[in-house]
Amino acid sequence: MPSSISNLQCVFLDVDSLRPQELSLKNLEQQGTEWKFYSMTTADQIAERLKNAEIVVSNKVILGKNELSIARKLKLICVAATGTNNVDLEAAKERGIAVCNVRGYATASVTQHVFGLMISLASNLAAYREAVKKGEWSKSHQFCLLNYPIIELQGKKLGIVGNGVLGKAVSKLASDFGMELLIAESLRLDAPEDKQRVPLDVVFREADFLSLHCPLSEQTQGLINKKNLKKMKPTSFLINTSRGGLIVEEDLVWALETGQIQGAALDVLSVEPPHYNNPLLGLNLPNLLITPHIAWASQDSRQRLVDQIASVLTSYINGPVINRVC
Repeated sequence: MPSSISNLQCVFLDVDSLRPQELSLKNLEQQGTEWKFYSMTTADQIAERLKNAEIVVSNKVILGKNELSIARKLKLICVAATGTNNVDLEAAKERGIAVCNVRGYATASVTQHVFGLMISLASNLAAYREAVKKGEWSKSHQFCLLNYPIIELQGKKLGIVGNGVLGKAVSKLASDFGMELLIAESLRLDAPEDKQRVPLDVVFREADFLSLHCPLSEQTQGLINKKNLKKMKPTSFLINTSRGGLIVEEDLVWALETGQIQGAALDVLSVEPPHYNNPLLGLNLPNLLITPHIAWASQDSRQRLVDQIASVLTSYINGPVINRVC
């Protein structure tokens, strides 16, 4: 641990990913006198920016084995997110670099967004909005339009894959809506048995809404594929606010176009920003909603994130280090 905060060389590689002009960075700036904030960092800029850094904060900049080998003075990586898949944890461990993340900062924002997406699908809001814009309501012989089906969340079965902080928060709100919960068994190989959780196949078969809240790992990569989509009911909906890599996107296109499932709402895609040729972006379907990875991004959440990074750095100075992943 450093003997003094005054000699810390601190670098934030992609601060613009937090839209810092809307936030206070005071708590963070007080954790080191030699902060360098970069709006973004490309692969060919990493070496120079890591050269003298003892502490690096990165939201999405990749810090793999090659990048870490350059950073001779690096002692701490703080990921400005909960997921740490942008850092080679094994390489960090080998070099004695502590890796920490931020946790629980976006629970309220993500939960709100999940239910915004579910309600939008259940009430066919996108289709009705488009109908109003096209003048269909103005031409109606009745006081309302009933062109598209509307379903209630109450009484529906919500399948939850990933029962961490976010999964539990979504489950709590779902109970308030009167939904029946199906909490899927853990996909972690070392997870203890929990008889209150439901086999994944049962969740696929019975859920009216399936909401993903698990990290991206070897076990979860491509979890939503044609094989598992075929198990879902044709009246079911898929919600993903976790990681885009959980879904085989071509298979989801197939499921939506063939009516294998009734609809989907996604806040994440496999590559972000997405390529223009992403098969999901080419669909013009009222039962597909895509938002640009904003479930986490309320101003309150982003401020909590910054303040939690500051707390991690304080713990690095004073010990013990909090939120340590490796």
